[in-house]
Amino acid sequence: ITRNGKMINLVPDLYIAWHAGISSWKTLNSLNKNSIGIEITNPGHQFGYKKFSKKQINSLINLSKFLIKKYKINLKNILGHSDIAPERKKDPGEKFPWKKLSGYKIGFWHKLSQSYLKSIRKKKINNIEKNIALKNIFKIGYSPFLKKKICNEKKNMLIIKAFQRRFRPKLVNGKIDRECLIITKNLMNYERK
Repeated sequence: ITRNGKMINLVPDLYIAWHAGISSWKTLNSLNKNSIGIEITNPGHQFGYKKFSKKQINSLINLSKFLIKKYKINLKNILGHSDIAPERKKDPGEKFPWKKLSGYKIGFWHKLSQSYLKSIRKKKINNIEKNIALKNIFKIGYSPFLKKKICNEKKNMLIIKAFQRRFRPKLVNGKIDRECLIITKNLMNYERK
């Protein structure tokens, strides 16, 4: 989807594209064969990351609604590159309007007010609570098995950042605080539905 909202089909739906690359979500690996990739023009984090244009988002909404209906896609399986490959990808990033899209039944979002979340942001929690939050993040679908050989602490930080880009875009720091914990608990309620 270009900046002016024009859609260009690079690979027909019936073919497998290499859009996800090395990736995983829940029990699936190499999501190329199990997904449809929608690329949205943006210079990205390394080259002056920009807010997505209204025309891009409107085109994305229309295309997503069509694909969701056509392929009966579960809203919990509408993902970004950073969700499925957090060690390699940051896109669509913290400027992507996940909350807005969830209002159109494209993806899912927590049911917590921004004022409440702001009041608990950066509030420290104990190690038991941090482990609960991390386990919840894995239950949501983020994979603890990254392909790169890195230490657990760095791996977890990348996964937490991916989670934050998606569900707590106001602060992406790779640290679990009370806000992250509460968001994971709320999303777990969504998972049970």
